[in-house]
Amino acid sequence: MARESNVIVGLDIGTTKICAIIGEQMEDGTLDIIGIGTSPSKGLRKGVVINIDVTVDSIKRALEEAELMSGVDVHSAFVGIAGGHIKGINSRGVIAVSGKSREITPKDIDRVIDAAKAVALPVDREVIHVLPQEFIVDDQDGIKEPLGMTGVRLESEVHIVTGAVTSAQNIIRCCNRAGLEVQDIVLQQLASSLSTLTTDEKDLGIVLVDIGGGTSDIAVFVDGGIWHTAVLAVGGDHVTNDISIGLRTPIHDAEEIKKKYGCTLSSLIERDEDIEVGGMGGRRPRVFSRHMVCEIIRPRMEEIFSLVDREVRRAGFGEAVVAGMVVTGGASILPGVPELAEEMLNVQVRRGIPAGVAGLVDVVASPIYATAVGLIQYGAQNRHQRKFRRVTEGALFSRVTERMREWFGEFL
Repeated sequence: MARESNVIVGLDIGTTKICAIIGEQMEDGTLDIIGIGTSPSKGLRKGVVINIDVTVDSIKRALEEAELMSGVDVHSAFVGIAGGHIKGINSRGVIAVSGKSREITPKDIDRVIDAAKAVALPVDREVIHVLPQEFIVDDQDGIKEPLGMTGVRLESEVHIVTGAVTSAQNIIRCCNRAGLEVQDIVLQQLASSLSTLTTDEKDLGIVLVDIGGGTSDIAVFVDGGIWHTAVLAVGGDHVTNDISIGLRTPIHDAEEIKKKYGCTLSSLIERDEDIEVGGMGGRRPRVFSRHMVCEIIRPRMEEIFSLVDREVRRAGFGEAVVAGMVVTGGASILPGVPELAEEMLNVQVRRGIPAGVAGLVDVVASPIYATAVGLIQYGAQNRHQRKFRRVTEGALFSRVTERMREWFGEFL
């Protein structure tokens, strides 16, 4: 049995599935995956909780499966957050370096970060992450770690991620009712980036697209830091719905057709390949060409990549993403997705598979586990930060901005 003090739990609460992964940090620093549990998610819509009781039951089932596999009992987790309510903004802070020697100290770094994150927010929004991008010392930019340098003026560029207070509260409340303390909430595309992107890709400039069930989450990395985040309200469930309408078959059958026969490029399909499709209301099954399924799926995937390209260019990073794009998430499993993105956007595209862990590697070697694996990797780097309080009726959402020291080691 793994020692509980070394156990880290990542909980990916998605629109179509809830995934719990248990990892154990070994003495040599490696992270072994020792337990995995999944459960269908029916209490969320586009990443936002709409039914707490159903969500709690799904979380419990996923946790029980992971605990049974690992042989350990878990009591806390790092939990992913997503949804259309997530917004990201860039901000800059400026201070004068204190002290006679003008040497930059940890206190100066804290002060300049505080200055950068001092932005006006509506009362219904809360800061989730403050991610340092770079520091500027006396007009010298591109500095990742200014500690110990000498200067008079210190500036910081940061990316601030905010979310709706109520959405975060509901996620924490669901976890609490399932018997879990929430150690931290983590932006899902940020977690996915930890498990799927390389340091070189982040330095050169890359777009991460996590295509989930209800949303497609975007993160743009340049010079090693995250400069833009966005959430598109379209995902794999829309593909399923298109198949259901196009073939006039129930949603459940359409999902199975998507998983078993779905493809985005007709060149990857045998021309005479047919599939049997169940009818509505007990009607007789019918036979369709698999090419028809491809013709239904492709326009929706083209729409997603067109929206991604528009968002990246609108943010001003169209020419900065030299390394191209990484697609991950459940919908990226469809054959031909990277090839379609390359054809449309004229950039290099690869499918993001979780890496950087040991243990049950073969089990999690799929884009559907990218966020959950990234959550335990985030947890391994931020294990000792303060936990959230339990959320009670009328309680305010705990602030989560007192964690800048940990971010330096992770993103700079």
